[in-house]
Amino acid sequence: QALKQEDQVFGTYRSHAIYLSKTGDSDDFFAELYGKDTALLKGKGGSMHMCAPDYGFMGTSAIVASSIPVAVGAAFANKRQDNGKVTAVFFGDGAIDEGNFWESLNLACLMKLPVIFVCEDNGFAVHTPTHTRHGYNSISNIVSRFNCKVLKEDSTDVGAIYRLARLAVRAVRTTGTPAFMHLQYYRYLEHVGVSEDFQAGYRSEMEYKEWRKHDPIDIQRAKLLQLGVTESYVARLEKEIDEQAEKSLAVAKAAPFANISELHTGVYAE
Repeated sequence: QALKQEDQVFGTYRSHAIYLSKTGDSDDFFAELYGKDTALLKGKGGSMHMCAPDYGFMGTSAIVASSIPVAVGAAFANKRQDNGKVTAVFFGDGAIDEGNFWESLNLACLMKLPVIFVCEDNGFAVHTPTHTRHGYNSISNIVSRFNCKVLKEDSTDVGAIYRLARLAVRAVRTTGTPAFMHLQYYRYLEHVGVSEDFQAGYRSEMEYKEWRKHDPIDIQRAKLLQLGVTESYVARLEKEIDEQAEKSLAVAKAAPFANISELHTGVYAE
């Protein structure tokens, strides 16, 4: 929301929300998930490798931290072309453990590239908590040693995140240096999304219930009602969103699968 339409976004394999928020296109989204011919990638991208370059959603990758250097490369190209574009790359705190994050951060700061690093910190790398992985106490403190704007927010209020994002974008556009956003979140389901997995031993149900109180959608809904928006209006918005998703899902299910020849299309450059 803080970016311009022409600005670029890269994500990880957990990028469904980023895709929908950048494009607003639920038809192509579900068509791609179902591998249908009507999708932009005709099923070759699937759930974990979605992209929509026309909307500035440049791509995602299922390999942890792998999209970070690609995003830095895009920021380098944008700077060379002097086109005014800002690139944002989203990743989890597990990506901080990869060397190419630090190499990418260092290069972006050295070359003053227009890129925003967005760390969505849920405290786990799959099942491994932060305190068993990091030999330091604060990601933000370490990154602040680099020549970039560091912004940290513990709140899950979308209003607070939006204001922070605007500060990050403004810093990149005015100073020419990168920005780093450190945001706190929580993963409700286990790593592959099947269940809550409280019996696995690495987190407790109490921890989950405490974080559930800070759900960003619930917080925003309550704020709207407090500001005087009626319950019926909020319910209508929610109903419209549900209906859009159901319609796109039905269209995707009814669409044909891509022809087998698509396996050889767009794979190699000519």
